[in-house]
Amino acid sequence: MSDKTTIGVGMIGYAFMGRVHSQAWRSVGAFFDLPLAPRMAAICGRSKERTEAAAAQLGWAAAETDWRALIERDDVQIVDICTPGDSHAEIAVAALAAGKHVLCEKPLANTVAEAEAMVRAAAAAPPSVKSMVAFNYRRVPALALARRYVEEGRLGEIRHVRAQYLQDWIVDPEFPLVWRLQKDKAGAGALGDIGSHIVDAAEYVTGQQVVGVSGLTETFVKQRPLAGESAGLGASRAESTGEVTVDDAALFIGRMSGGALASFEATRFATGRKNAMRIEINGSLGSLAFDFESMNELWVSEGGGGFQRILVTEPDHPYAGAWWPPGHGLGYEHTFTHEIKDFLEAVATGADPSPSFADGLRVQRVLEAVERSAADGGRYTNVED
Repeated sequence: MSDKTTIGVGMIGYAFMGRVHSQAWRSVGAFFDLPLAPRMAAICGRSKERTEAAAAQLGWAAAETDWRALIERDDVQIVDICTPGDSHAEIAVAALAAGKHVLCEKPLANTVAEAEAMVRAAAAAPPSVKSMVAFNYRRVPALALARRYVEEGRLGEIRHVRAQYLQDWIVDPEFPLVWRLQKDKAGAGALGDIGSHIVDAAEYVTGQQVVGVSGLTETFVKQRPLAGESAGLGASRAESTGEVTVDDAALFIGRMSGGALASFEATRFATGRKNAMRIEINGSLGSLAFDFESMNELWVSEGGGGFQRILVTEPDHPYAGAWWPPGHGLGYEHTFTHEIKDFLEAVATGADPSPSFADGLRVQRVLEAVERSAADGGRYTNVED
């Protein structure tokens, strides 16, 4: 990679998503023949001590405590946003105005208005400045293969979509009030955090859009101990308590633009389910099914027969050929490597990355329609264009 043009990356945020993205930036050039060589120029966080420690641990050359200073650095051409949703819009708009490429974690923003501002900023940037929202599950080889099957017409007319994202990490009522449980920081609870993933996955695999929904949301534990020191999805507990201001679970049905009926369930209260991101699609000629807890497998039914298991590790399967011999599975972290690979290729070639900020806005509008429906007793609500 020494003879390739380098491109400097600045990342904002060093916790769970920051660690995963750092792993991807470190490894992407070792496994994919890229037109650009990413250089991990700087990482940014609010605490000087913790950010410097993260830089040393994760492989970043420098540390910043002001995201504006990171954007202004001459050695940063890509800004990677791994912060809570309440800061996505401000950072992305500023970075795009400064002529920096932007990769932003999902959901794109906390509100439709913020997402719209980000889309306007992306449109106003020069054509050479690229932006993408990081829905990493699109880069699971099995889901990318599922999309290929649908595009090839192997399922026929799509009639049903069933999508679930099931976790259990806050079942304990004593689990602390981390930022993901506070609306002012997270925007929404399970609906926004993991529901956004299954909405995007359903639209990605089927090639259709969710056009209307009828939804219910619930907060099962309404008061929790305040959070102390945090790490990843967990944190220590304080003695005092605070109010949970987001949903714990969301359930909604919908209609797809091609006429298919869809159902979606997002919950952090599915005891025993750790990260069961699932989708099943039924068509007139066949079906397919996927569960992230068995992420290297895709189950396919064709011609009226039962489901058959495909181990998605063959060289001709999406992304898989860059890694290990057939049968040697990939993991969660590889999906981020794949998305960064695709983003770098788009930046280098001038192509429009996918999913775009406009795609992220589409998902945000679906989430807002679910919230409006739930507030109106589950009334069927159209997704606004």
